[in-house]
Amino acid sequence: MSSDRIIYLPLGGAGEIGMNAYVYGYGKPGKERLILVDLGVTFPDMDSTPGVDLILPDIAWLAERRDRLEAIFITHAHEDHVGAVGHFWERLGAPIYARAFTAHIARLKMEDHGHSAQTVKTVQPWPYMVEAGPFKVGFVPISHSIPESSGLAIDTPQGRLVHTGDFKIDATPLVGEPFDTALWEEVSKPGVKALICDSTNVFSPHPGRSEATLGPQIEELVGQARGMVVTTTFASNVARVKTLAEAGVRAGRSVCLLGRAMRRMIEASVKTGVLEDFPSTISPEEAAQLPRENLMLIVTGSQGERRAASAQLARGKYNGMVMKEGDLFLFSSKTIPGNERGVISIMNQFSEQGVDVVDDSSGTYHVSGHANRPDIEVMHRLTNPGVVIPMHGEHRHLREHVKLAETLGRKGALAVNGMMLDLSGDEAQVAEYVDTGRTYVDGTVQIGALDGIVRDRIRMALNGHVTVTVILDEDDEMLGEPWCDIMGLPETGRGNASFVEALEEDLSQFIGRAGDKTLTDDDKLEDGLRRVARQTAMNEIGKKPEVTVVISRLA
Repeated sequence: MSSDRIIYLPLGGAGEIGMNAYVYGYGKPGKERLILVDLGVTFPDMDSTPGVDLILPDIAWLAERRDRLEAIFITHAHEDHVGAVGHFWERLGAPIYARAFTAHIARLKMEDHGHSAQTVKTVQPWPYMVEAGPFKVGFVPISHSIPESSGLAIDTPQGRLVHTGDFKIDATPLVGEPFDTALWEEVSKPGVKALICDSTNVFSPHPGRSEATLGPQIEELVGQARGMVVTTTFASNVARVKTLAEAGVRAGRSVCLLGRAMRRMIEASVKTGVLEDFPSTISPEEAAQLPRENLMLIVTGSQGERRAASAQLARGKYNGMVMKEGDLFLFSSKTIPGNERGVISIMNQFSEQGVDVVDDSSGTYHVSGHANRPDIEVMHRLTNPGVVIPMHGEHRHLREHVKLAETLGRKGALAVNGMMLDLSGDEAQVAEYVDTGRTYVDGTVQIGALDGIVRDRIRMALNGHVTVTVILDEDDEMLGEPWCDIMGLPETGRGNASFVEALEEDLSQFIGRAGDKTLTDDDKLEDGLRRVARQTAMNEIGKKPEVTVVISRLA
């Protein structure tokens, strides 16, 4: 019996929705040759990651083994699958393989970070296969909410693995390939050792709906509108953007795309040949000159992103465009869990302006790009795997998917980020646990989630900040009085007395009482001043702020 093994290790995307990064390996334990499937991002929120621009997976384990990494394969061009390639390529250094549309987006990501676009290799779909060390990998077309999505057939010396990527079963997706049952039967015919499968909609009990079903309802809504029509969807959902644009044209409206991501995706789709016959659009400058009833805007920001076009329109204006009473705003999208607050805030801001807001609570104007429970069952039957390993989902999704597999008479294995599975036998066994976490893009630098930077930022946001400055002469005597600067704190404390004056008085008394051991030791003096400042704040305003102490000594 061979001592070589197949391993599967999620570094992101298993136990969460977003930030996908899945490692596969084959070889002797600890010496496996490796491939990486997807390298994506997730997005921050003001509550838990204030000021952070992007959240990336922690790839430290893989970067330490970069000499064993054969290749990176990208299943499709959504940000949570391709968004981190430019950020991390320098640390990984492996060639990147993707189909034409995804490769185009990946090259833009690489160029944005100063890397060569030639590192990204365009691959033809199945039956073509890429050789990467002991692996052969084929891109199997599958329907999703972005063009040229693919599942992967991953051949190893011990059998075939199928990694679905994100998928739905849609025979009429409008843009991109329809789901091809015969193709997936062909791919599965040699036998599938393990199916690593999308779990996003495992709790949705009804079969998924086709993208093609949306056109008539959207056309009717736009046709009945009287003022300006503005609609938002995921910028990457090229088929939906086309459906929206066609509805606008049929209603006699000129169509304008607002938002860099929206324009970039449409341009990429046209350039790579996946999008044909997209309606003509006008510029924002031209749009500003038209009567409102003749205009339709398709804008970014379906998830409430603060800097996107939707949010800026809700706050006032964007590119010279302003919403007015009687206008219509349509969310042709589902709100991703965690984004509800931002989306509802935008809805209320539009309502205050007299704008009629239509969301997708009725299910009329949006269909999901992910397989619902019956469609996941179809994938299980088509591939007939030895074991099912759920991915792309929160823990509750993964656990429910395992239960589903077992209900259908198959073995299931739940693996979250950092849990390495050995797939060599008839059952998946936990091989080891790997430290995983998150990396934050904060401005122009990457920081670790445990570095304390964001934690300190949260603490300052919650508690406010006091800066204490003290000057001592060469005899350790205080020159003048301590003075304080406050941020994010009230100016008055108990009895409407000045908060800063109360701080400075208590700090001055502390220094006056301090002995030589404290005055001559900066660490002890700093600790004492911080303690007094926090205690005074607690007495005056009921909070213990973050305190920075600056001690200057004159030589």
